[in-house]
Amino acid sequence: MKSELFEIAGETFTSRLILGTGGLSSLEILDSILKVTSSEIATVAIRRVDPNQKLSIFNILSDNKIKILPNTAGCYSATDAVKLALLARESLDTNWIKLEVIGDDKTLLPDTVELLKAAETLINMDFKVLAYTSTDLIIAKRLMSLGVSAIMPLASPIGSGMGLEHINGLIRIVEEVETVPVIVDAGIGTASDAALAMEIGASAVLVASAITKAVDSIVMAEAIAKATEAGRLAYRAGRIPKQLYAVPSSSSSDMPNL
Repeated sequence: MKSELFEIAGETFTSRLILGTGGLSSLEILDSILKVTSSEIATVAIRRVDPNQKLSIFNILSDNKIKILPNTAGCYSATDAVKLALLARESLDTNWIKLEVIGDDKTLLPDTVELLKAAETLINMDFKVLAYTSTDLIIAKRLMSLGVSAIMPLASPIGSGMGLEHINGLIRIVEEVETVPVIVDAGIGTASDAALAMEIGASAVLVASAITKAVDSIVMAEAIAKATEAGRLAYRAGRIPKQLYAVPSSSSSDMPNL
């Protein structure tokens, strides 16, 4: 099957694996990961990096022609998230922002009330907002109504590696949100999680810790990239329905009587 392009905020991409760069052990490993995955978008926590540093993550991303998606990681209020988004736009000359507004330190779950406030403010400032959110369908629909460029519900808590803990919520969002991409974000632990996220109809997956904290990050990156492609193909192919009892693969009506 021919690779599909998919669109975010008017730009088209081939790879449906978006990379998170937090927790990388070295820039050399990042360079290798980018090459084995063919990813085209990578998130960067603007609060934790210096865009003016002589040799930085930005050099590696730029050399590999990667779309940089700054994020507001570490923000706990709409006010702080908006300030950080403005800093990212000034520093990186981009109006794309992955909007994160966290509710507490222990779970790192999104504060959806503050998220909606920040999203509305940033959209009015002409930002292309990719919103990290919960699996609450009502919040997803409100974000869609505000005009976000992508909805990014979590599979399970950030960095937990728990996989698709909230799969039914993800399925509802995928089925109900039709005007913008749904990108499964947070909690993916291994290649099969990425495949399953794509099989339920997600437009893409964002993976960070599953790659950066793996025993062999480069091999895991390749595995997750291939699983993302396989999951999308399976979604396009259409799986057989699940049934409680066995169904023979060949009809018995044509069998000769013995």
